[in-house]
Amino acid sequence: MLLVRHGESAPFRPGEPFPLVDGHGDPPLAPDGEWQAERVGERLAEETIHAIYVTSLQRTVQTAAPLAKRLGLEPMVEADLREVFLGDWEGGLLRQKAAALDPVYLRAQEAQDWGLIPGAESWQALLDRCTRGLDRIHARHPDERVAVFVHGGVIGALLSRAVGARPFAFSGADNGSIHHLVVLGEEWKLRCYNDTGHLGPFTARAQPLT
Repeated sequence: MLLVRHGESAPFRPGEPFPLVDGHGDPPLAPDGEWQAERVGERLAEETIHAIYVTSLQRTVQTAAPLAKRLGLEPMVEADLREVFLGDWEGGLLRQKAAALDPVYLRAQEAQDWGLIPGAESWQALLDRCTRGLDRIHARHPDERVAVFVHGGVIGALLSRAVGARPFAFSGADNGSIHHLVVLGEEWKLRCYNDTGHLGPFTARAQPLT
């Protein structure tokens, strides 16, 4: 599995929440994110990739588009790999709360569990559904290389599970970064984390969660 974090998404403006898809904030890519998507497409175009997966949120679809066009593959949707549900802080509000060092945000960071946010999904619930999603992809593509375009919280959960680390150990993956995860049934092996070599000198600072 080549887990790719989506490119940088549009900025949040107070009072202008992002539109929601199934309750999740759904911003499009920002111009920098579109540039990152093109670089990802260039980087992976020479790889043997048998399938491309995206989530139900448009920023992953837009990030995968350049690679899908180059390879002539139609991305498939795995909705269980969508970003962590943030409850009352959906629609981009998390960014505002994080920037303001809101006490609830700080407690969630200390406890390493998004479930402390009112109405939000717990880290364990996130991990359980993301594991189901990844297992389904693996079952469809045994012994194949698959590019899976996902979100920062999803990458953090899956990689922490792979190596048995604390929940937020892999938080903060860069936008447009690539992560190489080998799945052998119940055994997962992390081969590469946060590869941004294709982004050259321009690596956008990772957003807390988008």
